[in-house]
Amino acid sequence: MAERGRGWARAVRGLLLDVSGVLYDSGADGGVPIAGSVEAVRRIKASGLKLQLCTNETQATRESFVRKLRALGFDIAVAQVTAPAPAACHLLRERGLRPHLLVHDDLVPEFAEIDKTNPNCVVLGDAAENFTYANLNEAFRLLIGMEKPVLISLGKGRYYKETDGLKLDVGAYMKALEYACDIQAEVVGKPSKRFFESALAELGVPPEQAIMIGDDIVNDVGGAQQCGMRALQVRTGKFSLQVRAEKNDFEAFPSVSLYLWKQLPGASDGSWQGAVR
Repeated sequence: MAERGRGWARAVRGLLLDVSGVLYDSGADGGVPIAGSVEAVRRIKASGLKLQLCTNETQATRESFVRKLRALGFDIAVAQVTAPAPAACHLLRERGLRPHLLVHDDLVPEFAEIDKTNPNCVVLGDAAENFTYANLNEAFRLLIGMEKPVLISLGKGRYYKETDGLKLDVGAYMKALEYACDIQAEVVGKPSKRFFESALAELGVPPEQAIMIGDDIVNDVGGAQQCGMRALQVRTGKFSLQVRAEKNDFEAFPSVSLYLWKQLPGASDGSWQGAVR
């Protein structure tokens, strides 16, 4: 089995990495790197593999997010981050949509050049403390009053891990608005196939030559597999045997499970380690 795993790994030219729960655990104090992750990123880049971060981060602009990662020791540029907000802005312009934003205060600058007068859609992100009853009810009233309600969600995660424990993610609030308005949200972010395709385009590598590494069996592993990629699941972040056993839309299962980042070598020889499935 290990030999078979090394065979497909040798064809890999690029990696997509999730961030929260994979490179670091977020928190009110800025978060902390996961053991071995800073070195792993350095070794991946030194190996010659292409690298792109593929994240559902919606609590900060890409520029602010990258500043935080660099402060934690990660050598990452803004162009190496694929995130939902820029993708949502592209969609809004493409379709002439004017959003009502229910997002984190620190994400609002991403939408500075988008017309928000007389909203004809709602954009939902990880709003954290902005997920009040009043704000959710305002979004509900706008949607229910539209002839053709459009709800755009920047991801659909159930929860994520911070340094003080698990936190509800945007997917829980997305489902509440879907149920109340009897609609289906459009997801911009993982596990959307279009989002993964845009990340691959920025990476410059076809799906069969790329690997997604994440902690989420549905949004990372399942979403990547929709696009014809292989996926690895790290045993950090939200990983648990219970989560791996959860029923999910894609019947996803990782190609490899990595116990620790130290299992990922320089990768130039393709000698991936782990439990190959």
